[in-house]
Amino acid sequence: MKRILFVCTGNTCRSSMAEALFNHSLLESGLAGEYHASSAGPSAFPGMPASHNAIQALEALGIDLSGHSSSLINNDIIDKADVILTMTASHKKSLLRFRPDIAFKTYTLAEYIGAEDSGDIEDPFGGDLDIYMNCRDKINRYIAALINKLKEKGEY
Repeated sequence: MKRILFVCTGNTCRSSMAEALFNHSLLESGLAGEYHASSAGPSAFPGMPASHNAIQALEALGIDLSGHSSSLINNDIIDKADVILTMTASHKKSLLRFRPDIAFKTYTLAEYIGAEDSGDIEDPFGGDLDIYMNCRDKINRYIAALINKLKEKGEY
């Protein structure tokens, strides 16, 4: 099974939503069992729940994020990942300063799927539910493109 790691700052908003959206999409796409996602953040406080608005934004799609527990990114998590997809270019740069040896498997999510729109997924932290839903929708579009890439090309 190939492992995809989604990364954002605190692992309570963007990367947790990306993980849940991806794993949910795997079930619908027929790729369950071939891929699995996890998430972490370089500034995460381990064990924190997903933000309330992130939980609500996914709940509106029938996805339960209430059991999420944040993870601090570390060498073990990095080494277990086949592909690391960050929410912003600055997350990617930060990871590569810490671990330049992982450049071959580290991309922004937008870069990996070849997105034509603005690549960074902005942090909704502290925003209202509408901001979270806009963030969720952007992530969901990117996840759909990622699933299509995996289905069509068998790439990771």
